[in-house]
Amino acid sequence: MTAPPDRGHELIPRPEPTPDAVRVALARVAPHRLGEMEQQKEQALAVALQDGKIGHLRHWLTYWQERVEIEGRPDLRSRYQAALASVHSTDSRDAPAFQEAMAELRAVEAEARQAVSARPCGGSRRWE
Repeated sequence: MTAPPDRGHELIPRPEPTPDAVRVALARVAPHRLGEMEQQKEQALAVALQDGKIGHLRHWLTYWQERVEIEGRPDLRSRYQAALASVHSTDSRDAPAFQEAMAELRAVEAEARQAVSARPCGGSRRWE
């Protein structure tokens, strides 16, 4: 299920870890997800206000940084889409194909998470 990396395209710079920068980046790589991002922001804000904890907003921002990473890197995007298609085409959660696809989704998300937390952002730096 793992495809070879496609690193031949010049992509947008990795955004700064701010809501506005991540929103602008998402608009470029996956504009169809902007409504979902906004809806989740409102939910995170409501829970943060209720609990008095900013961690909900940090989690929301990190989640969307990871989505931008996946959508902005052809290698991750193709792996993610293939695994998601496999998940949706299996009849049972017990099927080996379902389990393998779920493992691949988790692996892609972990790679995106690691990239977001480990690499610099902004400026002229591009995804590698």
